[in-house]
Amino acid sequence: MTDQMTDQKARASQWFHELRDQIVATFEALEDSQSEGPFADQPAGKFDVTKTTRQSDDGSDAGGGLMSVMRGGRVFEKVGVNISTVYGTLGKAAQQAMAARGVPGIEDDPRFWASGISLVAHMQNPHCPAVHMNTRMFWTPGAWWFGGGSDLNPCIEYDEDTAHFHNVQKEHLDPHDPTLYGKLKEWADEYFYVPHRGRARGVGGIFMDDRNTGDWEADFALTQDIGRAFLPAFVPVTEKRRNTPWDESDKDTQLVHRGLYAEYNLVYDRGTKFGLATGHDADAVLMSLPPMAKWV
Repeated sequence: MTDQMTDQKARASQWFHELRDQIVATFEALEDSQSEGPFADQPAGKFDVTKTTRQSDDGSDAGGGLMSVMRGGRVFEKVGVNISTVYGTLGKAAQQAMAARGVPGIEDDPRFWASGISLVAHMQNPHCPAVHMNTRMFWTPGAWWFGGGSDLNPCIEYDEDTAHFHNVQKEHLDPHDPTLYGKLKEWADEYFYVPHRGRARGVGGIFMDDRNTGDWEADFALTQDIGRAFLPAFVPVTEKRRNTPWDESDKDTQLVHRGLYAEYNLVYDRGTKFGLATGHDADAVLMSLPPMAKWV
């Protein structure tokens, strides 16, 4: 099944595009509905959409995608929702990294194809949590797999918000396997840990990588439900907190927490490393960085 998988690749890429459209529409509706608070008198935020392109070393087409970024909105200070489908030949460093992960035959035939959606939202109100979501499919001649998840990153934590976010994830995973949520939650806790700070970057969520049970349809369905869980997990929390009063002390707490987020994404995040190593648009890869952060 690893030969070309043309139909499966097309279906996965189309799904990520559809999910992107749903999220962009929902976030712009949140902006339109924001009628209270310090930013309510400003124009509602809209996404700026830019096509991204990637070229191989010989100048040939190597894919691309859409970078959708909203800045300075009523609810969102900065949010990016990117999709991409890229392909070509992995460089030596990427080949070695893949081989170390056990991808068969990658050094003999380093062709690859990858498609996915990546989202990071940084909020105006410090009581609204930042959030990250990503789902993706990866193919090489010797293997294929899915990965992704979502995690909540509040600077001011509310236990009920954390519980809601996690419960929605569990509801979407349980039909696939009642033990799956616990496994992917534990994986997220390990993956989104910042070793040099000795702490997690947020309150967790779910995460998986290298998902290949041998049943592509089942793994794709799981990946879709991870994507479907995102909006019902995140939007109600945002609606609950977006009009909570805040002061400069709260904003300072938010900026310091964003520094932690930036450190993680630049030092540890696998997607950031892969995007930069494979020559994808640097602005799109670094979309996840906050608009402002602070180190003390």
